[in-house]
Amino acid sequence: MTVRAPVFLVDVLPETDQTVLDGPEGRHAATVRRIRAGEHIHLSDGTGGLAECTVVGTEHDQLALAVLRRSRLRPPDPRFVVVQALPKGDRGELAVELLTEVGADEIVPWASARTVPQWRGERGERALARWRSTAREAAKQSRRAWLPYVTDVHTTRQVCALIAGSAGAVVLDQDARLPLAETPLPSSGDILVVIGPEGGLTEGEVTAFRASGARPARLGPTVLRTSTAGPAALSVLSVRTDRWR
Repeated sequence: MTVRAPVFLVDVLPETDQTVLDGPEGRHAATVRRIRAGEHIHLSDGTGGLAECTVVGTEHDQLALAVLRRSRLRPPDPRFVVVQALPKGDRGELAVELLTEVGADEIVPWASARTVPQWRGERGERALARWRSTAREAAKQSRRAWLPYVTDVHTTRQVCALIAGSAGAVVLDQDARLPLAETPLPSSGDILVVIGPEGGLTEGEVTAFRASGARPARLGPTVLRTSTAGPAALSVLSVRTDRWR
């Protein structure tokens, strides 16, 4: 199902045929997006539920809606899990935004050996909150019915456990012989992709990931930045699976 109307997030979908979109989402719809009576929007609970609505009235910070129909979409399968090494500056939010738009279902911040930013204490909490807010806004922009889940920051040992529990895992490595376009993939379950930091993966990390079941793979002849390698990889996987068919 392709959602063409703007999407606004709600905690619970309306059960009646008339409802009001208020709060921050209603304010954004009425004052920022300037949505008017007669237009169509979708309400989403972020877990596959959608309510198609038409606007029947507006105020400065809310919309009165008539609910036309409700639907619930199946969760994506295969499911894309991206382990993203922490980039410097605002490239982390860029990576999350692009990953969400392309279709990541779970984003795992990873403190790799060569990661420069340190997510500790309040600083780490603020950084994680920015990633989660970015994913939420990008999901609305790309009109997704399922919000991606951004986990707490992971260690290398925790990433190894995720790899072992996945249906199939790939670690991007510019020195790998096999291209991602030819890497064997499962038809269902979690497909996990590990994206290293700007400084690259250490030999120990590659060894640990391979021992846990990940296959090294390269994207192509050029080297992408950590913030763009993940979206490029998911584009390849989306074409090779049923996600974009």
